[in-house]
Amino acid sequence: MNPTEQRAAAYCWGQRVIALDDLSNDGSYPERPLDALLAARGSLGVIVKVGHAPEMNEPIYLVQFEDCVIGCMELEIIAAPAGLLPLPQDMK
Repeated sequence: MNPTEQRAAAYCWGQRVIALDDLSNDGSYPERPLDALLAARGSLGVIVKVGHAPEMNEPIYLVQFEDCVIGCMELEIIAAPAGLLPLPQDMK
C-alpha cells in the first residue's frame, strides 16, 4: 500500500454494528463525567458517518447508540448479524 493511500473502511454509513467493549467518555461529552459509560459492551448502534484519521491512517466511525453519537475505531465495533431486532425509530 502506498503510504499516502487512505485505508479503506470495513463498514459503511447506515450499517448496524455492535460495541465490542464498554465505550467510555474520553472528554468528548463535557456534560458527562470523564470515563462515564456511554455505550455498554454489546450495545447496538448504527453508523451515521465514516471519516478518516490521517495521523493513524484509520477509518473513524461515528456511531449512534441509544442516547449519544460516539467516534469508534474498527477494533471497537463489529457488524451486527442479520436478523437482530430493528433499531428504535429515533435511531433510523
